[in-house]
Amino acid sequence: MAYPTIKVMHNNPDLAQMAYLEPDVVYSYALPEGLKLTLMLPWHEKNAEKLTPRPLIVFVQGSGWTFPNINKQIPQLSQYARAGFAVATVTHRNAAEGHPFPAYLQDVKTAIRFLRANAEKYGIDPERVCIYGTSSGGNTALLVGLTGDDPRFKTEEYAEYSDTVQCVVECFGPTDLLKMLPDQFIDLMRKPVCDNAPFINPFRGLVGDRDIRQVLVEMSPVTYLDACKKIPPTLIVHGDADEIVPYEQGTLMYEKLYDAGAIVQMICIKDAPHEGSFWSEELHQNIQSFIGEYIK
Repeated sequence: MAYPTIKVMHNNPDLAQMAYLEPDVVYSYALPEGLKLTLMLPWHEKNAEKLTPRPLIVFVQGSGWTFPNINKQIPQLSQYARAGFAVATVTHRNAAEGHPFPAYLQDVKTAIRFLRANAEKYGIDPERVCIYGTSSGGNTALLVGLTGDDPRFKTEEYAEYSDTVQCVVECFGPTDLLKMLPDQFIDLMRKPVCDNAPFINPFRGLVGDRDIRQVLVEMSPVTYLDACKKIPPTLIVHGDADEIVPYEQGTLMYEKLYDAGAIVQMICIKDAPHEGSFWSEELHQNIQSFIGEYIK
């Protein structure tokens, strides 16, 4: 009897383009239970005696400055790990639970310093770090890029390490909150907390007892351009149909970075909303190419 031909494939001894995941890595004790990140690493490094240093991408999921759902983009981020990057997706303190600005920024900077402190353990090259974020995480990414080692935002954890980055990818994040938020919204923030105002309440948490407008200025990346001595190469991506963060927030930052002499690129996603159909494989390939140009 003749059997169908058995297909033969070569094995993959280097486990090339494979990745593995390390969940629940505690990077900070800013909260008693700890703040965690999830780490994705090229799989062919897992059992090596000495890990080859890999460029690092630190990703911040948008959350309206509440607690990020770090699982949301893991399926997409894993392709960056399969391409040879170390990728960390991080949590931070929740503004709606009484952690005002700059808590979220301090936490993400602590995560970067933690990863540098553990670079040998995880096979990370501490000289090749990209910060990448979406929405409120995009706001965070820009702030990280423009405030490297700024003592105002540095905590005691891993303070001997740097929180500077070598490039920035920012997707549909607020860049000038005073321009983005109408006066009526700011007036609502001064009124008592209302259960049917979930978008306003996190902003109240971000402000705390301070002056509203002053905090919004300090949360705005445009504020830090003049003082930044070395602006890392930056990619801005925004949908021109974004219903939450207006497209003009992206073009404003793009123009100001360009005028400041920075290396900056911008991609407009035609007819794209906030998240959802904004994403495509083509976009991820463009983002990966940009990051690779500056840290790989």
